[in-house]
Amino acid sequence: MGGFDLLTPDLVLGAVSQSFDLELDSTLTPYPSYINRVYGLRAAEGKELVVKFYRPGRWTDEAILDEHAFLSDCREAELPVVAPLADADGDTLFAVDALDDEGEESEFLFALFPKRGGRIFDAESDDAWLRLGRLMGRLHAVGARDGAEERIRLHPAETTRRQAEELSRLAHPDCRGEFEELTLEALERILPLFDGIPMQRIHGDSHRGNILDRGDEGLLLIDFDDMAVGPAVQDLWLLLPGRREECGRELGLLIEGYEEFRPAPYETFSLIEPLRFMRMIHFMAWCGRQRQDAGFRTHFPDWGSRAYWITEVEDLRQQLTFIDRV
Repeated sequence: MGGFDLLTPDLVLGAVSQSFDLELDSTLTPYPSYINRVYGLRAAEGKELVVKFYRPGRWTDEAILDEHAFLSDCREAELPVVAPLADADGDTLFAVDALDDEGEESEFLFALFPKRGGRIFDAESDDAWLRLGRLMGRLHAVGARDGAEERIRLHPAETTRRQAEELSRLAHPDCRGEFEELTLEALERILPLFDGIPMQRIHGDSHRGNILDRGDEGLLLIDFDDMAVGPAVQDLWLLLPGRREECGRELGLLIEGYEEFRPAPYETFSLIEPLRFMRMIHFMAWCGRQRQDAGFRTHFPDWGSRAYWITEVEDLRQQLTFIDRV
């Protein structure tokens, strides 16, 4: 037994109870999360909580604290987010050790959050898209106030190039040459587009599945696990239901709402398709790093096969044609 399997119910409940001097009942509800481990808890007086154990090795302590700082800044600005709870000393990140069957010790970092529910926000009306734009405008106004030195920077020279090099070592031999040629060509085309582009704290994964509707309480922006430093337009294009040329109405309404709080980043709209290419590479690289995980093959049974690489190379080649239209 190893990895997340070491997080037994007693260990989880004990770690939270001790860190927060909190009396918990025996409730422990696992929530779906492949990357981290997330559990619902309940305090003895009935308050519902959520504890998130971060995947070991994915983020440093400092990078997680950058996420927590962004959430704290958002909360102070009265943005609808779920910020981590602090203990009596003001700390929001904690650690617990566990021993495997061989006596080897593993450390798990975790944070505790108040439980907030809601349904996925289905943006169809003009008003719904304006609301999304306002939410992103407010978020980016807060994000621009400070930095996040330990988070990933969404820049092709700093992330995509390294990820492509990692993937080239994993690519099927029949596809490796084509993959390397294609990614090098893409990098040559998109690198100049990032010259002088402002970078700031962003959500990084702001698809509509991460925005909940809480009825009379309004919208709730969740899951800052992929928070990054990058162009603000990253958080806008991820909301669109299709490509930019297919979503003129939605993008126009997003920008209208956005500009109630800050100027829209028009100068970065040319980065939408390059950022989509970068996101494709990012996801492939993430899969490559998780390929030895016990549950990975259950979720991605074909990853790494010749058929997988043929499909991915073709998808990347097609995406390159959209970059050519920029």
